Amino acid sequence: MKALKRWFDIVLSSIGLLFFGWLILLFILIAYFDTGNGTFPQKRIGQYGKPFNIFKIRTINDKTGRISKFGMFLRKSKIDELPQLVNILFGQMSFVGPRPDIPGYYDKLEGEEKKILELKPGLTSEASLKYYNEESILKNKEEPLHYNDTVIFPDKVKMNLEYYYKQSFNEDLRIIFKTISIFFRK
Repeated sequence: MKALKRWFDIVLSSIGLLFFGWLILLFILIAYFDTGNGTFPQKRIGQYGKPFNIFKIRTINDKTGRISKFGMFLRKSKIDELPQLVNILFGQMSFVGPRPDIPGYYDKLEGEEKKILELKPGLTSEASLKYYNEESILKNKEEPLHYNDTVIFPDKVKMNLEYYYKQSFNEDLRIIFKTISIFFRK
C-alpha cells in the first residue's frame, strides 16, 4: 500500500506541476503584486511529529496585515494550497491524509490518537472536506480558539483516526474524487 501510494503521489504531483505549474506561477506573481510577497513557507507538523514547511501562496498584504480581495479568492477556492504539490513530490505530504497542523496540536496527541502521526499529512481528507469553510465557522464563534480546541480539532482527530484504520488505495481514490466533486461545486 505505501509503495503504491508513494508512486501515485509522485506521478500525480508531477503531472499536476507539469500542467498547472504555469497557473501556480501566475497566481504567485499576482499575489506578489497584491500582497508584497508571492509565497511563504509555514511550519507544520508532519509524519512522526517531524516539523516541515508547507508552501502556500501569500494571501495577507504585508503592509496592512489583512487578507486582500485576491487573497480571499485564493483561500476560499483553496488555490493558495496548490504549491503543496511540491511538498507531495518531495515526499513530505501525500494527496490523502490528515491536513498538517501548526505546532501545538498533532504533536501533542497522546495514546491511540498518536497513531495519526504515523500517517503522512495530506492535501485532502474527510476532515478537511467536512471543515472546508473552517475560517467562516470560527469567525462566527464568540471564542473561536476555544471552539476549535474543544469541538473542531477533536472531531478532526476522530475522523483522521478512522482513516488510519481503514486506509487503502480505494479509500484514497474515493476521497480524491469527493474532493474534486466538492471543488467544482464550489
